[in-house]
Amino acid sequence: MPKVHYVTHDGSRHEIDVAIGESVMRGAVDNDIPGIDADCGGQCACATCHVFVDPAWFEKTGERTEMEEMMLEFADATDENSRLACQIDMTEQLDGLVVRMPESQH
Repeated sequence: MPKVHYVTHDGSRHEIDVAIGESVMRGAVDNDIPGIDADCGGQCACATCHVFVDPAWFEKTGERTEMEEMMLEFADATDENSRLACQIDMTEQLDGLVVRMPESQH
C-alpha cells in the first residue's frame, strides 16, 4: 500500500498507508493526523484540508480543478504547491508523497 508522509506545521512527521483510490485527506482523517479538519467531508467545498505538496511530488498529484482553485482562495498562505488533500487520490505512483500542513491549520 502506498505511503504518505504528513508533516505538521511544527515539523512532526506521520507516515501513513493510504489505500489506492482513497484521498490524501481521507488518509489523514482516518488516522487522526492533526492539521486536516476536512469540514466538508471531502466534497471540495471548504479549504480545511489545504496542504503544501513537496515540490518533487507536485506534478504527480495532477491538475487542480477550477473548483479547487476557487476553494484555495479561502485558504491562508497558499503558494504554487498548494492543493486540497481531498482532491489528491492515491495511486502507486504517489508512494512516498510528502505533504505539509500550513501553520494556520493546527
